[in-house]
Amino acid sequence: MFFRHTLEQRGVRTPDDFLPQYRAAAARLGLTNTEPAPKTVEGWLYSGRKPQRPFRPVIVEMLGYSIDDLWTDVPEGTTPAFAPLTGTSPTAPHADADVDLNEMKRTGTMAVRRAKEFLLGKDRETVGDDTLGLLDDEVTRLVTAYPRQPLSTLWDDLLDTQEQVFRLLEGGRVRPSQLRDLNIKAAVLSFLVAKGFNDMETPHQAMTMTRVAASCARDAEHPGLIALSDGLKSLIAYWADKPEDAYHYAGQGAATAADLRGTVGLWLLGLQARAAAVLGDAETVHAANQQAADRRERVVPDDLDRLGGLFTYAPEKQLYYTVESEALLGHGNPQLAAQAEQAVQDFSDPSAPNWAFGDLAGSQCDLALIRLFSGDVDGAAEAIRPVLDLPTSHRNNGIVVSALRVRHALMSSPAHTAAAARDLRAEIEAFPVSRPALPRG
Repeated sequence: MFFRHTLEQRGVRTPDDFLPQYRAAAARLGLTNTEPAPKTVEGWLYSGRKPQRPFRPVIVEMLGYSIDDLWTDVPEGTTPAFAPLTGTSPTAPHADADVDLNEMKRTGTMAVRRAKEFLLGKDRETVGDDTLGLLDDEVTRLVTAYPRQPLSTLWDDLLDTQEQVFRLLEGGRVRPSQLRDLNIKAAVLSFLVAKGFNDMETPHQAMTMTRVAASCARDAEHPGLIALSDGLKSLIAYWADKPEDAYHYAGQGAATAADLRGTVGLWLLGLQARAAAVLGDAETVHAANQQAADRRERVVPDDLDRLGGLFTYAPEKQLYYTVESEALLGHGNPQLAAQAEQAVQDFSDPSAPNWAFGDLAGSQCDLALIRLFSGDVDGAAEAIRPVLDLPTSHRNNGIVVSALRVRHALMSSPAHTAAAARDLRAEIEAFPVSRPALPRG
């Protein structure tokens, strides 16, 4: 069993060894009254018994691997190759160390105020190439890390880097040849900060920062970033349950991106399809998804695609969006179920370049929905299980909303009175309650 193998690698062989580390992990999560009895730990260690659900988040936090990986048999003498969950491994800085959601919102609010001042009073002129090189490295790191790590591990660096770029733009030391590059950096960083506010469930702040990103994109005369800013407005409205606004912003961005060859135009079509699905407009859903599929054949990667992260729309993400739009229409046929399973599979490898924990969780929730619509409650529970086992550091706004959609579908399912459906519904109800949107200290 990988669970026992992992503990033995750390010198943990008895309940007395195990419990102090378990208590420390529970404290990091802010959980109380979840300590197992020594006899219970013995069952996990020596009998291979799988822990009950209240104990699982603490074990995941403690060891840094999913419950399914930990309770996988490992042949004697072999070295397992399971990938640790980003931000939960005890060998890496804990995602929730010294971080409080209210403090993150406070510092973020200061950044919005600062950005407003920048937007209202920017004055720029002519910085060394070394400074720009350092900023290039930091922007690349943050863009790459954002979809893969909890926001709390990146937030301070993100705000600091944005502040540095703003200072350069305002400082009167920028050469005209550097101005466009710095405005592009400011747009990219403001985009990420806005996405962070959305993940923290503060849509007003997110929308304000998106407008800053759009202003910088216009100053850089970069149509791709301008279109992306409209896409982010659509995304914020979508997760805030404002589908009409989401559809409007996606259409506005799609018009800007109509002649672009990169993937930004495809993302905007995907956003249109999802918003139309919430509005019940199946004809628009299918038309937008078909147009995106046709355009995929003609994509020529641009500078945003080369940047990667949230700035490219990979084929696996396109499939995830397509499946989600169909799930939102209430569909659940075998062909769609196969597509949903493929979407989950496409995000199953954390080492893949386009992997994102949020996209994986979203695709797992969509698979659960589609299985529910075909009457398969047990299959839905199996699909959403990895989402419900996520540590609190990974439970951002989009993931919580996606999980709650499954709960809503359970309530209207013909099987809603079955014991399995009731248990799953209760567990999903507890999912957002036990997390402060992002980790706390």
